[in-house]
Amino acid sequence: MSVEAKAAKQIIIDEIKDKFDKAGSVVAVDYLGLTVAEADKMRAELRKEGVDFTVYKNTLIKRAIDGSDFAGLADGDTLKGSTALAFSGDDVTAGARVIAKAIKDYKKMAFKGGVVEGAVYDKAQIEEFATIPGRDVLIARFMGSIQSPMTKLALTLKAIAEKGE
Repeated sequence: MSVEAKAAKQIIIDEIKDKFDKAGSVVAVDYLGLTVAEADKMRAELRKEGVDFTVYKNTLIKRAIDGSDFAGLADGDTLKGSTALAFSGDDVTAGARVIAKAIKDYKKMAFKGGVVEGAVYDKAQIEEFATIPGRDVLIARFMGSIQSPMTKLALTLKAIAEKGE
C-alpha cells in the first residue's frame, strides 16, 4: 500500500474517531436495498433532526474504534456486510427514531446495533431506543404534567379567594 493511500485512510479514520467522540449516540444500519430517492429523503429527515448519516468501510470503522469505549461495537455481526452509521448529537434517540420510520416505510433496511452515551447495544435494544420520543416531546410532556396540577391549584385558590370576598 502506498504512503498516499495510508495517509488517505488515516484521514478517514480520524474523521470517524472525531464523529464517535462528539456523538451522543451512533446507530449502525444495514442500508442495502434503498433507492437513491429513498436514501436522499431519509438523509434529509435525518439532517432535520441533526443526525449525520454516513457510509464507511467496516475495516476503517474497526480501526477507528479499536481501543476506545466503542470497541464493543466490533463484536458480533454489527460491523459485517454493508454498514452505514447515524451519528446523533444531543437527542440520542433521533437517529434510531428516523431510521425506524424509514425501515417501516421502505421495508429495506435493518438495525445492526449501536452506541448510546458510551454503552454498546445490540439490534433489539436499538429498536427499543427508536420508540422513545424526542427530547423536546419528553420535556413538553413533563411540563404538561407539572402544569396541570398547578393550574388546578391556582383556580381553586382563586375560587376560595373570590368566595371569601
